[in-house]
Amino acid sequence: MEELIVKVDGRDYKVFVEETEEGKIIVHCEGDVYEVETKKDVEQSAVERLHKKQSVEEGKVEITAPLPGIIYEIKVKQGSNVKQGQSLFTIMAMKMENDITSPKDGKIKEIKVKKDDNVSKGYVLAVIE
Repeated sequence: MEELIVKVDGRDYKVFVEETEEGKIIVHCEGDVYEVETKKDVEQSAVERLHKKQSVEEGKVEITAPLPGIIYEIKVKQGSNVKQGQSLFTIMAMKMENDITSPKDGKIKEIKVKKDDNVSKGYVLAVIE
């Protein structure tokens, strides 16, 4: 457990921070205990929810940006065969790299972005069939 001094609204608080085996962050402050989500946890949760919403049935699936950012890396080429869970793109958002993975096995029919493109949330990155 790590001890920190945190300033909130001009007042100093002594807090104790621990990370559980499951990777959760627990903060102890003045007898109260808080479970904290990190920015990475929130962004990963958004990515997972988006993939669940996308249809993984037969036919084409549009892979969309789960958050606004810059296309940092394109890891596949048009015509490539991909597996479910395979990394397709990396989006840089708020100085963090966010991995975009394939929701299903298939073939990359079309890539609609290039490296360093700015994309908004929901922008179609690629089409898989």
